[in-house]
Amino acid sequence: MKPEGAIAQEMLKVTGFVQRTPHNGESVSEPTEAYLGYDQKNLYAVFVCFDDPQKVRARMSPREDIQDDDQVEIMLDTFHDRRRAYAFQTTPLGVQWDAIWTEAARGEINGNFDTSFDTVWSTRGKVTSRGYVVWIAIPFKSLRFPSTEKQEWGVILYRGINRNNEDAFWPRISRRVQGRLGQAATMNGLEGISPSRNIELIPYGLGRSYRSLDTRDPDNPYFQHADLQGQIGMDAKVVIHDHFVVDMTANPDFSQIESEEPQITVNQRYAVYFPEMRPFFLENEDFFRTPMDLMFSRSIADPSAGIRLTGKDGPYSVGLMTADDRSPGLAAPDYTQFSGIRSYFTIARVSRDIFRQSTVGAIYTDWECPTTGEFNRIGGVDSTLKLNSNWTLEGQAVAASSNLNLNCEANLDPFSSGNLGHGNYYAGPAEKLALHREGLHFFYDGTYNDITPGFVTIPGFINRVDIRETTQEMRYRFRPKKGWILSWGPSMNLRYDFDHTGLRLDTNYAPYFVIQGRGQTFIYVTPYQEFRERLRPRDSCFLGFSVFCSPPNPGNQDYHQHTSGANFRTGYFKKATLAAAYFWGDGVNFVASPDVPPVPPTPYNQPFLASEDTATASLTLRPIMPLKIENSYLFERLRATTSAYLFEQSQVPGIGRGIFNDHIIRSKWNWQFTPQLSARVILQYNGLLAGTPGVGSPYTYLPTQKEFNADFLITYLVHPGTAIYVGYNSDLQNLNVEQNVGVLQTPRGYLNDSRQFFVKVSYLYRF
Repeated sequence: MKPEGAIAQEMLKVTGFVQRTPHNGESVSEPTEAYLGYDQKNLYAVFVCFDDPQKVRARMSPREDIQDDDQVEIMLDTFHDRRRAYAFQTTPLGVQWDAIWTEAARGEINGNFDTSFDTVWSTRGKVTSRGYVVWIAIPFKSLRFPSTEKQEWGVILYRGINRNNEDAFWPRISRRVQGRLGQAATMNGLEGISPSRNIELIPYGLGRSYRSLDTRDPDNPYFQHADLQGQIGMDAKVVIHDHFVVDMTANPDFSQIESEEPQITVNQRYAVYFPEMRPFFLENEDFFRTPMDLMFSRSIADPSAGIRLTGKDGPYSVGLMTADDRSPGLAAPDYTQFSGIRSYFTIARVSRDIFRQSTVGAIYTDWECPTTGEFNRIGGVDSTLKLNSNWTLEGQAVAASSNLNLNCEANLDPFSSGNLGHGNYYAGPAEKLALHREGLHFFYDGTYNDITPGFVTIPGFINRVDIRETTQEMRYRFRPKKGWILSWGPSMNLRYDFDHTGLRLDTNYAPYFVIQGRGQTFIYVTPYQEFRERLRPRDSCFLGFSVFCSPPNPGNQDYHQHTSGANFRTGYFKKATLAAAYFWGDGVNFVASPDVPPVPPTPYNQPFLASEDTATASLTLRPIMPLKIENSYLFERLRATTSAYLFEQSQVPGIGRGIFNDHIIRSKWNWQFTPQLSARVILQYNGLLAGTPGVGSPYTYLPTQKEFNADFLITYLVHPGTAIYVGYNSDLQNLNVEQNVGVLQTPRGYLNDSRQFFVKVSYLYRF
């Protein structure tokens, strides 16, 4: 727990860590020292953290799974622009986590940290009789910085003590000031360093055997299979003048090793957001990020090749990417004219730093499908202005021009992109303005969105158009100096939506109350939430309700909903983390059956207001150091109201008032044998139970659907880029395949519609 040897004595010693939470400005509760040094290849950091070893939280975990443990971190603002920094964090056992921090928080990455960033660095950690020690070595090849003889970087050091909810920094990072990098220390003395000729090649080989149901032709499904199928490809990276990076990929394998976190997608009016997990799109993704989400890389479903340039020179940041997409042609049956066609994506982004922490920029996105003549082009400008130490203003204005027939773009959701459907020319602008405040006690977020009916983005994720929307969130937190409660206070969410005719669409009024306690304990209580939602005839028509699509129609439908609920999470126990949430009230049945005759007093062939319950629960166990067991349960229930139930009972005896029950049960087991070697098992059951068992429901067109998925994976991960994966996955559904009829749900029995065994090997060559 102390430096020994000549080299250690020459390293720069740092003390004086200061809490940000729970008690802003107080000294760290446990003595903490850090030592910094460098040679021609690496930057070194050693953290010496004094503590009771019985209270230290340190488990053997997969890379980046460190949230339940104590941590230390070094943040490096290598361009010293106070806007973007590398974050390297590790646990007392040396489990790694890395990310890119950006001062402008983004909802699509859940805050300021973009954890999609992965690079090569080294760690070692050990728990001792007096605490723990962590050693970090960061190769300069893993960083981008100016090509100058003398470097000037921003630096922040961090220690997190999990059981105390404690975040401590050097230098002091105050909660009274928005952001972190504007408060960073300046590190001088780095001389004669460079990433040098940094070239990376990551070839991979994939072998698999599989059997899966091909449903491209719904009337004639069949099983395709291969006893042994091979594939090779390459990712490459070239660094130009130390700070520009060219990434290239050829025949990439975009099958995901990581598994999607479960989400309820039934009865959703708009598209559901799933985060990106594919390596080619991850590094420097923030170079393309703007206030509006115009670069959603999952829109590029299956590229065969791509190239990307990112980097920064002085005050200018540049991002340029182009890729093809085979998915439109692969999704079409072989005999159709659209089989084998491709679309092409190009994204260009440039921004310039102004003032101390502000930027201005421009973006252009282009999607083309030459075979069908379709296109989608967007251009515009944006700016982020740091008004003072607490307030930030963001704005963006863009315009779109599109010609779309929905022949080439297989992934376009017509409900979320201008209510298309008949192929035509669409054009229109979109604007966003956002005001954000952070402080020790008071927080504020206000947003105004104006998206015209003709605005469409295929490369981006804008799930609603023809809307003028204002949202506001206000929070006030009291922070007691003593006791179990660390912070508490009220919050309020407000939302008002109008279309471009001035018609009110939605309003939302949601006060809630928050308590944060020791042991990573959080309690959220929403005593009453009021939500008004209006469906116009065209909204219901595109949800599939034919009664709205031609006159006469019922006109605008207004739904007045009320919801109450609470959620709770605690990491108080060293070997268990608990979380639960339950909300009850009203919900609109968007999956009502459009084909049933209208029945008074409630017409069930259009959306109608029902009773809704949603619940989630999770239990994470760590019975022994190498084993982590994550169990989760998601539930949604929709029921017709009592009056509708009584009416139905008088007309159709035996029919209950159930619309559907949706259950998702998931259990994930991970055994971490060593920092590199792990075995993982995921078992997941999805059960959508529509109506009364054995009878069905007059309230929905959905059939009962049951699915069971098993996923087994052995991973040997030396570092990002060098890995061996051996896996097997299988999927069972209550399906029956009938030629010339299609795929049908069955009340009993399961069909194995997909199974695969695979081995993937990749290796990082670094020059």
